[in-house]
Amino acid sequence: MASARTGSDGPTPAGPLYRFDASTDAAAVVSADGVVVGWTRGAEELLGCPAREVVGGSATRLLAMPTDPARVAGIAERCRGGMGWSGLIPVRHRDGSSIDVDLRVSASFRVGPDECFLISARERKQHWTVGRSVLDGFLSRSPVGMAVMDLDLRYVWLNDTLERFGGVPREQRLGRRLSDLLPGLQADTIEGLMRKVLATGVPVTDYEYAGWSWADPHRQHAYSSSFFPLLDADNSVTGVGYMVSDVTERWNARRLLSLVNEAGTRIGRTLDVMRTAQELADFAVPRFADFVIVDLLEPVLSTEGHGAWLTDAGPAPAKPVMRRAGMSSVREGCPEALARIGERVDFLPPPHGVDLLINGDPILIPVLDPSDDLWVAEQPERAASIREFGLHSLISVPMRARNTALGLTTFVRSLNTLSFQPDDVLLARELVARAALCVDNARRYTREHTAAVTLQRSLLPHALTGGTALEVASSYLPADPTGGVGGDWFDVIPLSGARVALVVGDVVGHGITAAATMGRLRTAVQTLADMEMPPDELLAHLDDLVLRLSEEKTDDEAANRSSTAFLGATCLYAVYDPVSRRCTMARAGHPPPVVVAPDGHVSFPEPPAGPPLGLGAMAFEATEIELAENSLLGLYTDGLIGGVDRDMEKGMNRLGNVLAQPDSDLGSLCTSAVQQLVPVPQPDDIALLLTRTHALGADHVVSWDVPVDPAAVADVRARATHQMEAWGFGELAMTTELIVSELVTNAIRYAEPPIRLRLLRDTRLSCEVADGSSTAPRLRHARSTDEGGRGLFLVAQLAHRWGARYTAGGKIIWAEQEIP
Repeated sequence: MASARTGSDGPTPAGPLYRFDASTDAAAVVSADGVVVGWTRGAEELLGCPAREVVGGSATRLLAMPTDPARVAGIAERCRGGMGWSGLIPVRHRDGSSIDVDLRVSASFRVGPDECFLISARERKQHWTVGRSVLDGFLSRSPVGMAVMDLDLRYVWLNDTLERFGGVPREQRLGRRLSDLLPGLQADTIEGLMRKVLATGVPVTDYEYAGWSWADPHRQHAYSSSFFPLLDADNSVTGVGYMVSDVTERWNARRLLSLVNEAGTRIGRTLDVMRTAQELADFAVPRFADFVIVDLLEPVLSTEGHGAWLTDAGPAPAKPVMRRAGMSSVREGCPEALARIGERVDFLPPPHGVDLLINGDPILIPVLDPSDDLWVAEQPERAASIREFGLHSLISVPMRARNTALGLTTFVRSLNTLSFQPDDVLLARELVARAALCVDNARRYTREHTAAVTLQRSLLPHALTGGTALEVASSYLPADPTGGVGGDWFDVIPLSGARVALVVGDVVGHGITAAATMGRLRTAVQTLADMEMPPDELLAHLDDLVLRLSEEKTDDEAANRSSTAFLGATCLYAVYDPVSRRCTMARAGHPPPVVVAPDGHVSFPEPPAGPPLGLGAMAFEATEIELAENSLLGLYTDGLIGGVDRDMEKGMNRLGNVLAQPDSDLGSLCTSAVQQLVPVPQPDDIALLLTRTHALGADHVVSWDVPVDPAAVADVRARATHQMEAWGFGELAMTTELIVSELVTNAIRYAEPPIRLRLLRDTRLSCEVADGSSTAPRLRHARSTDEGGRGLFLVAQLAHRWGARYTAGGKIIWAEQEIP
């Protein structure tokens, strides 16, 4: 280090204060491949290392900082171009301490066949000037870069800080313009601002810009500059001064915040796990990385879903089972990837194991070495891909949310020559944390939605049959997943006398509560239908049930109005009789059915609308219509006719036009109608139940009036036996004779006239005895000493099923037998 001399005004700098002195400065000669080939005594004194320990070894071990291949390559490129370089670099003393030195690198030169560089250094120490004012030292040593430019914008003076910022020695700057020296710093724009200051005399402050300099080639830095005019004694402008500060950290912080905010709008826009993972990969390329892969644990992607590993769920398996959920690359087709979307993967950066996913921190590998023994031994295919595509820097971040391990996201750089730095890990961690929360939300929603849809589908009928009375087809379309499952349901219920009950309903609300309530209502309708209730009475009983369900609230639900509560439902119930071809129906706030006659005429018979179920205190009314044979009867929910415009009348007209199209296959017509009316997912469930009516001809039904005389029983038995033989049911003649005998005898003994016997041949053989009494029969278990009370018990034993239904003029006792 240069010596100092003392004057009358205090310490003053010795001659070579701002220039390196080859006789006293530490100097070394380094070859192009980084090997020290020359070592001076000054270098030995500075670092405490004798020449025998240094010469022939790598110069990088003398540095007290991580190696930066991109920066070294840029500096070498400048020096090969005939220019020098200077900067502040920490070096390592022999005792292990770190020393900050001002380092200068000369233009490259040849020593024999080898390309070499002369590197000189001086320890960075605080100096007190001798005979100079404090202001002079402030200007020279300020952490803010300062310079004076003449009227032609050429350097006249600059301080040490600005020299380090640019990496261009002072001697090469003086007398030259910024645009000649540092083209990577928006030189034209900066010089334009200087000309504006010279022309107007108005300073420009805090102008921020980004670019690269020879101090750190190929890595972008951000600077804040101010420009102001310099005036002489007569206030004439003699030049322009400028001050510049390195604000890269502030710039990066703003960039980080901007990227994180943008990520919040670009990642997690849907409740889909795979799509969220792909959004993360697409967002990071090329903003942050050149290649991104998102691998999720298989339980995260499972719809059966017990979720993923919980970090407190005990020991994890030795190797994670993951699948590729998303990936993106600056290269088309992601050729770097060894697995495609959906395929199994087991990638973890060696030597890390599965614990990385559960409680590990992000992994930063600034310089990725494909020749590393761990990569070659554990993942040879990936090592080959690293080498082939020049992957040189990596960050792997475990995806975790709500104490749950979800997977691993890996960011890699290749075309971008800059290595990942510790600050980049913060951005990667933040991006992955946001994506992980979205993935976990999507996972939870998918699991709950799948459970709700499964519950709903399990509560709907799996197979429908209308017997010989009706040909049946149905179509059910769940709501758009964003709206949640609804409570639409439909059913076809066989009744006595070859009749069939048709029902369609819609529970208010969405979610598992609506699906569960739908199941309860469907069960209640089946039970009430088996009791042979007419449509209006059935809806009245169903209304009472809905009222009770609405009142079943816990104290917490009552206190919290936002909790899901059952509010009500709509329903349409119809009973079709193939003998009379009449259909009796009633509805509770539900859209009317659609009828398409055999000639193609469309109508919407409207029974009194009635209130929705759950209001109470209002009656329901039934309407009866006659249907021609081969008529098309359709029951549906409002989601089918709502459409985008929510105009129900237009929707009903569209439905009628679609169903009027000729189609011999009822199932195809049902599916086609839903596809045409609802081409895109809707926020409500959709149910459509189509039936084509048939009639039972005279050869399927016989009936006789029965006199109120016990002697008439024998004649009725004989007629019934003869009819069985005529129909070819000789095997059923004896049981039919017994059933007819018991039912007719009871009617004559206990009921009121008129009495009528009807035999009906359908999928089962039905025996019906109608009378004018409304008294219900009761099955008794007679004792062995009783003389009577065994009639209905005998009927129940012989028949497949039996029951009673009420009519306007009395009741009908019926019994059914299976036809062999």
